Amino acid sequence: MFKGKLRFWIVGLVALATIINYIDRGALGFLWPEISKELELSEYDYAIILNVFTFAYAFGQSIFGKIFDWIGVRLGFVLSIVVWSAATILHAFARGLVSFAIFRAILGVSEAGNWPGATKANAEWFPINERALAQGIFNSGAAIGGIVSAPIIGLLFVWLGSWQATFIAIGALGFLWLIPWLIVYKSGPDAHPWISEDERQFILTGQRNVETNEVADYAPGSAEILSRKESWGVILASFFLDPIWWLFVGWLPIYLAKTYGFGVEEIAVYAWIPYVGAMFGAWFGGLLAGNRIKSGWSVNKTRKSVIALGGVIMLVSLLSTTQASTPLIAVLMMAAILFGFQTAVGNIQTLPSDFYSGASVGTLAGYAGTAAKLAVVGLNFLIPAITVTSYAPAFIVGAGLAIATVLSVLILCPEIKPLKPKGA
Repeated sequence: MFKGKLRFWIVGLVALATIINYIDRGALGFLWPEISKELELSEYDYAIILNVFTFAYAFGQSIFGKIFDWIGVRLGFVLSIVVWSAATILHAFARGLVSFAIFRAILGVSEAGNWPGATKANAEWFPINERALAQGIFNSGAAIGGIVSAPIIGLLFVWLGSWQATFIAIGALGFLWLIPWLIVYKSGPDAHPWISEDERQFILTGQRNVETNEVADYAPGSAEILSRKESWGVILASFFLDPIWWLFVGWLPIYLAKTYGFGVEEIAVYAWIPYVGAMFGAWFGGLLAGNRIKSGWSVNKTRKSVIALGGVIMLVSLLSTTQASTPLIAVLMMAAILFGFQTAVGNIQTLPSDFYSGASVGTLAGYAGTAAKLAVVGLNFLIPAITVTSYAPAFIVGAGLAIATVLSVLILCPEIKPLKPKGA
């Protein structure tokens, strides 16, 4: 069953964890109309809860980046998903702003592990020319999670009859995921008992940069990582890009409720549509990068070209969304925005493994994730202030962020290839 394809089963399980991750985190926004009515909470209370989650998520990225480098991918994912699933269930017992904030903080720290863990798994299990595709498969889990979370949460809410029971039901999903993960993920490709020798050699030999004949074997500590401008290119690109995604993850249900007067059922009908664009963008960005590298393009040219293409798509679509006249047109334009986002982000997320070896990949990915989520915190404070009469200012801010993302990579990453120690 696994012959020659074990690496895709691994990334498939990571993508499935990501789907569960997005169902769990998305539940609060979809259920907020009912929660706010029952507990008498305001939109500013929602912003506070969202920012508590985001702060915790930000620092959870760096914490789990280190954890994954210390204990490995297998146990790192077990720790992350057990804690976040338990935290989701605890939401059912929240009785106000403080308890929601506490449970949301636990959820944020633990869910953050999914991203540096996925980047590290990608670096270990995929050759360079397939890494963007693998990252695209993983990122499509976030998109699919966005697609299915609205109808799943809406149906569970209608079926179970309360937001509390809905949180308990979706929290149980993560514990079920542990069963196939512990069975399939036994070790990395160098020692996994089920991998064929052909696939093992394909992975290990494919981790060499073709044009430079180098493999990323440089694994510096945190101080050295942060002294390299290439690392800051990754960090700043993530800082500028991530708020665009979270503009929709955090605020799309509120946007639909506030702009069009939607309740839980109406939100469930529309809110999944933008994530269809994200799903196709994740696959497109990965396949395009793999195709260009196989056709002879350098890793440097490929990554920069695909990232720039994603930036242009986001820029045009964000500006166009300011003119949306109906909810359907709005969510279709958002689908285009998230298509561009996912086209770019998969290639940005492969940069840590393009520059460094596995022992430092999780650390840099974690730092980039922390920077990204701190930017999201700023966005969450900004949104209520600039969207009093319209969400157009939020989309204009997003357009500026798309430009800054591309410039970060082009300016700070002059050549994308394995780095060497300074002076070597």
